[in-house]
Amino acid sequence: MTLTFDSEVYSKLLSQSQPRVIKTEEENDRLLAVVEDLLSRSHLTPEENALLELLVRLIEDFENQHYQLNVSTPRSRILHLLEARDLEIGDLVPVLGSSELIAKVISGEVGLTQEQAEMLGHFFHVDGSLFVVK
Repeated sequence: MTLTFDSEVYSKLLSQSQPRVIKTEEENDRLLAVVEDLLSRSHLTPEENALLELLVRLIEDFENQHYQLNVSTPRSRILHLLEARDLEIGDLVPVLGSSELIAKVISGEVGLTQEQAEMLGHFFHVDGSLFVVK
């Protein structure tokens, strides 16, 4: 089953959320609320996935510029997405294959390969590059 991307639906989502480069804490909070709403849904459309990916990047850019003490890492992104979806670390075993690997990733002992990052991205409905150290 291939889902098609509907530009009109995406345009409507963009019109509703009005994403743009975040310059204030209020704008960041507003877009965070949209992200939380999207993450609370069990199934996202391709258009909602695209919007979620865009918003996460905008928020991440803002927070990287303004919160250098709390730099977002692949580990913190994984933990945040797990918490937002009310999941446990063990829920990643079917995705990554072993609890030992997950423990090492969460502890920061090892990083994820590009393939593993893509699998996590698919699982969380976000761009896999969010889980790769840059």
